[in-house]
Amino acid sequence: MRKLDRYVMASVGGAMFLVMVVVLSLDLVFAFIEELDDSRNDYQTLQALWHVFLTLPRRIYDYLPLGAFMGCLVGLGSMASASELTVIRAAGVSLRRIAWSAMKPALVVVLLGVVIGEYVAPVTERIAQSEKAVARGAGENIASARGIWHREGSTFIHINAVQPGGVLHGISLFRFDGERWMESASFAERAIYQRGQWLLQNVTTTLVDDQGTERVQESERIWDTGLSPEVLSVLIVKPENLSISGLYTYASYLGQQELNASVYWLAFWKKLLMPLGTAVMVLVAISFVFGPLRSVTMGFRVFTGLIVGLLFKYMQDLLGPMSIVFGFNPVLAILVPILINGAIGVWLMRRAG
Repeated sequence: MRKLDRYVMASVGGAMFLVMVVVLSLDLVFAFIEELDDSRNDYQTLQALWHVFLTLPRRIYDYLPLGAFMGCLVGLGSMASASELTVIRAAGVSLRRIAWSAMKPALVVVLLGVVIGEYVAPVTERIAQSEKAVARGAGENIASARGIWHREGSTFIHINAVQPGGVLHGISLFRFDGERWMESASFAERAIYQRGQWLLQNVTTTLVDDQGTERVQESERIWDTGLSPEVLSVLIVKPENLSISGLYTYASYLGQQELNASVYWLAFWKKLLMPLGTAVMVLVAISFVFGPLRSVTMGFRVFTGLIVGLLFKYMQDLLGPMSIVFGFNPVLAILVPILINGAIGVWLMRRAG
């Protein structure tokens, strides 16, 4: 029996690995082409290649659920096409035993995903985004969709780039009064964090009042803000690419500032429930092979797997924004698709058994 367990695990695990290699290879090629289109200043071919390499852990994390699902579908499907599953069952091996053997590689994938998503991908993604921003000219006085926008009280903040260790590039500060009239606009080429406070360097401030405007130049200025390097390191990365602890920290910070943190809570629950979602998708794949996809071609299995995977993803992507717009708990937006797929998987497994 152990040999059969190892054989099923090897077949499914090998298929998962092959799916990940194919998907990641295509994704990296298209990502590199996209980065070349974004070339500017010192950000050229070698820098684009390094950027894509640094984002590899995040891409692996993103595709692990798909790799587990498709790998299980392809691995067990190939065994079904060769009548190996029929022989194994004829030898007295129960359906639950085969399903558990196929689930073990998926559990390894889930564990790998947790480690990468919590400890590796957020760090490399932060480095990739900060180095790209600096290479593209982060010290320029440009406040655009790129970089980080943040509001603290009556001051709107834009930062072009955040480097690890408490170094900022291109800081724009727009301060408004109680009637939403601009009082001042400041730009600092650089900011460093030392002795618990931020020090702005090469600061240009434009003061606005009823009499007109006045421009003030300062070589250095202390910036009084509640933003710490830890919080800013969270801001530079998209919510879905942060660690679970980072999402919780920043969402709590936004709550203290009386700002809307629903996007970060949604990403928090999505990452927290990712292992459960992956396990449920693998269960669905196993139930498909022993149920409706038992005797179809491999191409049809792959096509069906892509459709089911996309439906699961789109269901979460649809319910997520709905939870923000309509104000219901984001846990439901993530949990409902998982429960629906889990119910389908259990039902198909019972029919096959």
